[in-house]
Amino acid sequence: MPSSIIDCSPYRAELLALASELPTVPRADLYAFFEDAMRLAERLPQELRAGLDDFNAKGNMDGYWLLRGLPVEPDDELPPTPRSSPPPEDRRLLNMEAMLCIVGGALGLLTAYDQGYGNRRSITVLHELFPTPKAHPLSGGTSKSQLEFHTDLSHHARQPNYILLSCSRGDHEGKAATLVSSIRKALPLLSDKVRDHLFDRVFTRRFDAADPEATAHVKALYGNKDDPYVSFNRSFLTAETPQDIAALDALSAALADVTEPILLTRGDLLIIDNFRIAHGRAPFTARWDGKDRWLHRAYVRTDRNGQLSDGERSGDVVPFIPRR
Repeated sequence: MPSSIIDCSPYRAELLALASELPTVPRADLYAFFEDAMRLAERLPQELRAGLDDFNAKGNMDGYWLLRGLPVEPDDELPPTPRSSPPPEDRRLLNMEAMLCIVGGALGLLTAYDQGYGNRRSITVLHELFPTPKAHPLSGGTSKSQLEFHTDLSHHARQPNYILLSCSRGDHEGKAATLVSSIRKALPLLSDKVRDHLFDRVFTRRFDAADPEATAHVKALYGNKDDPYVSFNRSFLTAETPQDIAALDALSAALADVTEPILLTRGDLLIIDNFRIAHGRAPFTARWDGKDRWLHRAYVRTDRNGQLSDGERSGDVVPFIPRR
């Protein structure tokens, strides 16, 4: 089976040349910026583009693709790691933002989401993840606590196919591993009884007390029973019966058993299959010295799984549409 970790250092000069063709101030016109990124994606090195296309079409057992050795600025040329959002509108393009958008453009449409519960920070296409003071313990801005396993936006009818994380700076001590668990690896660890329960059980959650229509209906496992998608988030999938508790505990244990830690360092870009993976992050210590961990994140939709309707553009904001 081909490796899920790709050394991109032989392509570094070619990738830098592509990045240099992007607008230098991306937030001045994001639609134009993303159009350019999709155009440049067609000129990615042939082997890299072919691998992306294959992963996009079939996925793999690991549920991710990790690109290493991408071009990143010397650390002393990077701005200080932010401590608050959003970034300045006039901030110049960073190499790992360029890589994020060109690779994302090869996979599908870079998309922003209204998540449906007041998470205004996410209504942008280009997210940034870094430790922030007083961060919510379930947010990407936390550092001291472990970010528990979850599937991003699984309650959303237009759930993104991929989560892309590119790294301008790793954490000081090399502890902030992204934790990934593939349902393709975990499924053989589940009994038929547990599988059947998780396929049959519909979990519901209301997102607006004043609007009963704003209620999402989510299954932990769905799709092809022999090769299912996973939707895992214990804060959403609230156990109501002993059978729920047993099934969710079994799924949680199976995912834990196949967990793979991926430590992102400078020049890494991780592509997570958001339909096949539950992911989290190990805790780490922030130093607040301008050199803390700094990731760039984007969501990508494709034409599969009902994520697109018609006429969308890369850069669109998708309104909250609860999963039914």
